[in-house]
Amino acid sequence: MSDAIRFEDQVVIVTGAGGGLGRAHALLFARHGARVVVNDLGGSTHGEGANASAADKVVEEIRAFGGTAVANHDSVTDGDKIVQTALDTFGRIDVLVNNAGILRDKSFHKMEDADWDLVYKVHVEGAYKTTRAAWPHLREQNFGRVIFTSSTSGIYGNFGQSNYGMAKLGLYGLTRTLAIEGRKNNILINAIAPTGATRMTEGLIPPQVFEQLKPELVSPLVVYLGSAACQDTGGLYEVGGGWIGKVRWERSLGVGFDPRAGFSPDDVAAQWQRICDFDGAAHPADNVEALKEMMANLQQYAL
Repeated sequence: MSDAIRFEDQVVIVTGAGGGLGRAHALLFARHGARVVVNDLGGSTHGEGANASAADKVVEEIRAFGGTAVANHDSVTDGDKIVQTALDTFGRIDVLVNNAGILRDKSFHKMEDADWDLVYKVHVEGAYKTTRAAWPHLREQNFGRVIFTSSTSGIYGNFGQSNYGMAKLGLYGLTRTLAIEGRKNNILINAIAPTGATRMTEGLIPPQVFEQLKPELVSPLVVYLGSAACQDTGGLYEVGGGWIGKVRWERSLGVGFDPRAGFSPDDVAAQWQRICDFDGAAHPADNVEALKEMMANLQQYAL
């Protein structure tokens, strides 16, 4: 394994790092020289309870091979406390991996407010709180890397995961906006949609496949995205089983109607096949590019 990517003198926070993907991320960052804050409340996959031993054990693993780490046992909804642990212990923060998450799977008609609210609080509010606490420090030093954890359940949808899918795709929206705001201060933001064999996915993936989806097969991408070598921002990457692919939005070329004369639902129906035809599709990179076809249509029919 190449050691060209290193993190000496850099501090990395990994939330939800007491097991699964977070543990794998924390271990690999430490092996590449980072000082790591291992955050984990130690609750269940449903967001219940707390146990400090999960984070403590990962810190022990890191120290056993000569790495540097400290445990933090706060909830991600108290993200300022997690960041303060990094500042108090190491004096800085360079990389934040928002990995903590829970599941409360139910079909939408059976879902209760508590199932929706807690998933939102952990995934969205927790990632916001921790990132918001780190942001001024990253801006001041003119360097930072932030990785959000999205999901294919948010990208494509998945039965019984309306709360989880909402939260995970919401994190990609946050990724896109922070990528724009952070670039001038060399703060690069990316998101991953990982598939790994963890306690959150156990029982959801066939056993013969589950055994091959080691969390360690996701972490090399995360460590790269957290490094100075990575110069991409605003990206979304599916990763798992030793495979990585970048996801992007695609939009049909669409159909323009005369905005002065107006158009009817029947006109929409008549053009529906063309509206949904992705042959030669566009891939807008930002809001400006997204508006080009609309503005061109207005110009076409301008007086």
